[in-house]
Amino acid sequence: MATSLINTTVLTPKKLLEDSAVVVSDEGKITYVGPMEDVPHVDGRQLDLNGYVVTPGFIDVHVHGGRGIVFGMPNEMEDDLRKYSEWVAQTGVTGFLLSIAAPDAELLTAIIEIYAELFGKEMPGAEPLGLHLEGPFLSREKKGAFNPAWLREPDLGETEAFLNAGRGWIRQVTLAPELPGAEEVASKFREAGVVVAMGHTNTDFETASAALRDNWNHVTHTFNAQRGFEHRAPGVFGAVLASDDVTAELIADLIHVHPGAMKILVRSVGVDRVVLITDAMPGAGLDDGVYDLVGHEVTVKSGRATLEDGTLAGSTALLSQCVGNAVREVGVSLNHAVQMATLNPARVMGFVDRLGTVAKGKDASLTVIDKDVNVFLTMVKGKIVYQNL
Repeated sequence: MATSLINTTVLTPKKLLEDSAVVVSDEGKITYVGPMEDVPHVDGRQLDLNGYVVTPGFIDVHVHGGRGIVFGMPNEMEDDLRKYSEWVAQTGVTGFLLSIAAPDAELLTAIIEIYAELFGKEMPGAEPLGLHLEGPFLSREKKGAFNPAWLREPDLGETEAFLNAGRGWIRQVTLAPELPGAEEVASKFREAGVVVAMGHTNTDFETASAALRDNWNHVTHTFNAQRGFEHRAPGVFGAVLASDDVTAELIADLIHVHPGAMKILVRSVGVDRVVLITDAMPGAGLDDGVYDLVGHEVTVKSGRATLEDGTLAGSTALLSQCVGNAVREVGVSLNHAVQMATLNPARVMGFVDRLGTVAKGKDASLTVIDKDVNVFLTMVKGKIVYQNL
């Protein structure tokens, strides 16, 4: 059924279009974006949004789960994926990468293979866009919440097995560049069209800078689980600031990164290069409690997820909250905050031909919010999967 969203403000997100409308075809494509006075008449439903804001659907490219679900649990993967898809759509997310890990190569390969089969099935809410392998080729010195037994040196044989099992669904891999064999493995992933992200790394400025000029083109949760900045040893963060076009993830939950540091990142590299993520774990969307994540027991208290020793272990944030925090705490415009959760991740991960902007011909994967980033409607490929108007 065709749908007309009328009396709305549209954030494309590069432009703000007031007193506008969006028309969606039966096929789930956007056929019109423009002023109300020129909106074409189509047969189908008409939703009066009364000034609410239409944005591209939010895209989370780094998330481990939520609402009690952790990705990659054997025997529960399809059911969990469907439940997560339905729940996360209520938060404005229309697409996501599943961040996964496993204790050994055999199990990780099996998990990848199962997801590659599942991704061909229709989901009730947000669209699974592929996989993010966070590990196993990470630094034990900057392991974060990972069980160190799950981490090892890069291996070409494992890499080939992962890629073969994924059949094109692996979109991103996090890899520490200082590890032996990292360059060869990074090259293999890039040849397969995978985004190689620098993360969980204790490397120095020089090694990081060389990597970011070579096969690494993205940075996993900037600031977190990486060597920090010092004026005589700029570290990974210094390499990010000194780079020309590398994109940088940011967990804007106000727990992982101080608002002042967030401002430094955004003002230094610009809004076009920052990608908002949640790095959410199973406790997202639920009350405080104890949860399992990447081989550890994680306690959530007052929304803060930690290991027994106090190490942060993912977040409980929603992407809509991160967008709102970027506006309130970083001082960017709503347009720019939305861009960092829509256009930027779509561009980095190779989905910008159909996602990331509100434009004629694109998939009608849209989110309707107010100016405080409360979510009122989510549409995925023309289908309304959540509504609270």
